[in-house]
Amino acid sequence: MIPKKMIKPPPLSRGDMLGIAAPAGSFDADAFKKGVAVLESMGFRVQIPPGVYEKNGYLAGDDRSRADRLNRLFGDADVKGIVCARGGFGSIRILSLLDYDLIENNPKAFAGFSDISALLWALYSKTGLATFHSPNVTTLGGAPEKTIDAMFSAVSSKFGRGMALENGVEVRPGAARGPLAGGNLTTLCHLAGTPFSPDFGGHILFLEDIGEPRYKIDRALSQMTLAGCFDHISGLALGSFEGCGPAQDIYKLVDEQFGGHDIPIIAGFEAGHGKENITLAFGVEASLDAGEKRLFFP
Repeated sequence: MIPKKMIKPPPLSRGDMLGIAAPAGSFDADAFKKGVAVLESMGFRVQIPPGVYEKNGYLAGDDRSRADRLNRLFGDADVKGIVCARGGFGSIRILSLLDYDLIENNPKAFAGFSDISALLWALYSKTGLATFHSPNVTTLGGAPEKTIDAMFSAVSSKFGRGMALENGVEVRPGAARGPLAGGNLTTLCHLAGTPFSPDFGGHILFLEDIGEPRYKIDRALSQMTLAGCFDHISGLALGSFEGCGPAQDIYKLVDEQFGGHDIPIIAGFEAGHGKENITLAFGVEASLDAGEKRLFFP
């Protein structure tokens, strides 16, 4: 279901302050510092809140602390955008602790991927805030220049021009239009049956994953189908399925799972856990053309 309103955060400019959130897993300090250096090389100032380096088992601090830090970043007028330190696991544990009224009244760019997909969906579905499926801080340090340039272009413009696929695969023909939404399949599947259960009706759905064998991809898609998460989607875009087996097997499985949907399906988007992770704008009206193998924002 498309939210009644969509809020576009103001575009970022060089010199703006980015706040770093750690809403999920704890992270490697060296990878984090390299990623912060990349953000600074883009021309941004970076605020690292106290407590970001906390560890609570595999989490970056206890649930309340992680949620409070994110709430404070949204409420801080000096912070113009927020980038997540790492995915891993833990975002689902703080969804009910966020101040969605505060977030709705202080819209700003929010970026991350992987486990952060739970937050991308929650923020958009509860407030209408458009977000960015982008590298996390800890993946930026080793990211190719194309990935870094795409991230800056997306957050500093009106959500970018979109993406044409050099090695795209037309799984099913056609064209579609609707807001783009989705993210990491496994993470989104775990939201089914919760107050944050995904409803992608009317959307172009983007999915990616890592390290999941084909039967687990099958199981996640089956569960979300039975839960009604995919009812009335307008189109499907597949990113990288890194370490999930042969790509053609995944595409065949997806085609079977979405057999009851008359939608275009394109695979091969350089977004997700692969070598490239091109930033995508979620919650923004997009057009998908399977024949031309491109996704663009009109």
